[in-house]
Parts: sequence; structure tokens; C-alpha cells
Amino acid sequence: MLINEMFLSIQGEGRTMGLPTVFVRLSGCNLDCHWCDTRYASEGGSEMSVEDVLSEVNGKGTRHVCLTGGEPLLSEGTPELVIRLLEKGKHVTLETNGSLPITGLPDHPELLISLDYKCPSSGMEDRMLLENLDHLRPKDQLKFVVADEKDLGRAEEVLRERCPNCPVIFTPVGGLTLAPVVEFVLKRNLEVRVLPQLHKIIWGERRGV
Repeated sequence: MLINEMFLSIQGEGRTMGLPTVFVRLSGCNLDCHWCDTRYASEGGSEMSVEDVLSEVNGKGTRHVCLTGGEPLLSEGTPELVIRLLEKGKHVTLETNGSLPITGLPDHPELLISLDYKCPSSGMEDRMLLENLDHLRPKDQLKFVVADEKDLGRAEEVLRERCPNCPVIFTPVGGLTLAPVVEFVLKRNLEVRVLPQLHKIIWGERRGV
């Protein structure tokens, strides 16, 4: 597995926001979103075995683990790593960009699939696998990173057409400008969470946090 970085921080996004979490960032991505804030993860990194990753994660001393990228599902070792982490009693959040099938992942109560639907401003919406939304479960989460009214409108369309069976999160590009997103959600009577990126509130635009 090509690992870009590993670090202990708090979860800055989604349902487990604020919890101490070990982040395992895999290198490589099959998309090129216009507003990507982890473009450095598209290349580089160190080759590590699943055993090496497990050993380092266990040394961090926290139950929550987030596999992110890049795009972790590009790595052939990711499903095995997920299974091994679950066997160790970890709660695993797997962040995926919505362009690759999620059906090969185990149906386990401690695995949270965090699927990021790419809205028009990303330039990558045509790469989304809409059928993935049908496989999300109540313990998973569907995220929309939104830059403008067009993104918000498209997110609403997807929700009304697909009716995903999981919590939905709207987050503004950059993670901080919440007011326009809140106003849209209230106006359209959408049952979604509007959340910031907590790590950017605390540390700003920094790596390894």
C-alpha cells in the first residue's frame, strides 16, 4: 500500500466530528476536483504492508481510524486493511469519492462509509456512480461539498431522486462559509446537516492535522 501520511488528530468532518482519530492517507486519486484541498496526496508516499499500517495505527492508542486519500479504494490492500482493523476492534471510517464501487466492502456495524458526491463545481460529477447511493446504510454518510447555488440545487436533485438511506451532510468548499448553505437548507426544507471542517477552524490550511 502506498501511504502518503499517517497522523493522530481529531475528526474534522461528518458524524464523528471531534473524536480523536488516526488518519491513514493513501496516495493516488482517479479524480481531479477543481477545489481539491489534498492535491499533494495524488502522488508520492511510502510503500507499507497491511501489517506495518496496523502496527502504526495500534501505536496511536485510539479506537477511531479514518482511511482517506487520495482515493483509498484504488489500493488493492484497502479491503484487507479494513477487515483487519475491524478485527482489532477499531471503528473505521472509509472516505471515498463516489467514483468506484463500494459493494466489495464488509457489512460491519463498525465500518462507516463516507461517500463524497462530487457536485458540478468539482468538474468531476460525470464520474459519479449513482448506484453507490443505493448501497449506503443508516450508519454511513453522504457528503456534498458545495461551492455555489448550482451545486446546492444539484445536491437537492440527487437527494430527491435517490432518497439515500443515510445521514446527509452539506459542507461549503473551504469548510468555513456556512451561512449561504444554511439559508438554502432552511429555504428548501432539507433534512440535512450543515457542517464546517472543524480542523480548519482550529489549525487553518495545514497538513497532518
